[in-house]
Amino acid sequence: QTLRHRPEDGYTLQIGNAALLAELTGITVVSDFRSRDIAAGGQGAPLVPAFHAQALRHSDTHRVIVNIGGIANITDLPVNGSVRGWDTGPGNMLMDAWIQRHSGARYDRDGAWAAGGVVHPGLLKTLLSHDYLPLPPPKSAGREQFNLEWLNTLLVHHDQSIDPADVQATLLEFTAVSLCEAVQRHCVGAKALYICGGGAHNEALMQRIRAHLPNVQVETTTQLGIDPDWMEALAFAWLARQTMNHAPSNLPSVTGAKGERVLGAIHLA
Repeated sequence: QTLRHRPEDGYTLQIGNAALLAELTGITVVSDFRSRDIAAGGQGAPLVPAFHAQALRHSDTHRVIVNIGGIANITDLPVNGSVRGWDTGPGNMLMDAWIQRHSGARYDRDGAWAAGGVVHPGLLKTLLSHDYLPLPPPKSAGREQFNLEWLNTLLVHHDQSIDPADVQATLLEFTAVSLCEAVQRHCVGAKALYICGGGAHNEALMQRIRAHLPNVQVETTTQLGIDPDWMEALAFAWLARQTMNHAPSNLPSVTGAKGERVLGAIHLA
């Protein structure tokens, strides 16, 4: 669980005491995968594209794998050429924070609240003007860029009587547009896009992504035999396997590191 991610300053911070976990369980624990990549000049994220490349690349079809967690990130898997991956911008974090503020709910189930609102064009335009979005990959993002304080600052410059449901609808559209524009700009020729993470359960968001990518098959990773909720766990289990086998597991084309590195710290049982 990332608390602070500042690769430009040479560090990242995730909670969890791996040494204590190994002590309590008697099981070898591998942790702290991002730090070595950052030490090698990389972003330390996203790390999942290396697993996507191993497990999901197709010999005939240009695929894109999208994880929509707090942040949205994509893995570009062309038939030929380098695998690339990066954070496109917010996934669920702004929507989750906004609905929690207004109703106490942890998330907007199926995007129902957003679906009952109307997108505010002025607010959407301002959201899409964020400096992070046009930056070329490799890049990674977090709460440092996208948070309620930032959103509140933007709302001050707009009509503060915007209905909260309309703000939610606009935040959903922000996630969909920023993601789809990244696919159109950087994944030219993609034929199929598979979504995992919590966003895969947001039917309103899935509908908007399909609307913005009419020439791309948009499904969840269920179509590939992987439950959308399992992808990240599978990926980090694979990363741990690589560590235990003294094998590299970062992709310099994704993170921007100076080269391949063995990631992770091992706490033996």
